Amino acid sequence: MIIKEEQGLKTANGGISVVIVTYNAAAHLQKCLDSIFAQKYPDISVIIIDGASTDGTVQILQDNTAKINFWLSEKDTGIYDAMNKALKHINNQWVYFLGSDDELLPAFSDFASELKDSSAIYYANVLHKGIKRSELVSPYYMAKVGIYHQAIIYPASVFAEYTYNPAYKVAADYALNMRLYKDTRYHFEYRDIIIANYNHTGVSATVVDVAFEKDKASLILKNFGFKIWGRYMFRLIKAKLGVGKK
Repeated sequence: MIIKEEQGLKTANGGISVVIVTYNAAAHLQKCLDSIFAQKYPDISVIIIDGASTDGTVQILQDNTAKINFWLSEKDTGIYDAMNKALKHINNQWVYFLGSDDELLPAFSDFASELKDSSAIYYANVLHKGIKRSELVSPYYMAKVGIYHQAIIYPASVFAEYTYNPAYKVAADYALNMRLYKDTRYHFEYRDIIIANYNHTGVSATVVDVAFEKDKASLILKNFGFKIWGRYMFRLIKAKLGVGKK
């Protein structure tokens, strides 16, 4: 295990902890980090949990250690196990998750400056294959498709109670957002800003989370209610029957 001790102080406005989890990410990580270091927003802490990479990832972490508030390299059981480890080292009022192959855009700082309401889960837009996604989403869209993880900034208070379910290897963030939608202490709030370039070749975009898909309908019913669940099930039935297809 390799560990870099925490550093840095909280400031009056709370700041943002940017969490990155890595495994053999040497091909992209420096570019990702540079996009964070280039931000004008003055209060960003970087937390990186690496799964004992065997490429040059750890060397990149060592080379950037002065600008990283905390990093750890050790074996884990997957993406969300690593994210849960990172949550123990949050030292700011807000939390943002970025893939090691993603990049922040300059407008992220504009978005960060709008964080005011500690009961709000703020979300914006990302670039996906060069196209702006997903804009303002309805509750039904949130239940059916979800929100890009890289589009969301959470109040840290969320993670005083919630963690990611490691049984869902790819979609635990989707499942968490479902639970937060039902939690009346929070609400989702949209800003029309493009904050990140999302790499569509990563695990979340290319691998199906079988366990999540098995539970998805029941999660929708539990967290969004009968009306949205019924609409979702009607869509599934139509798809299975091939209704509307030529």
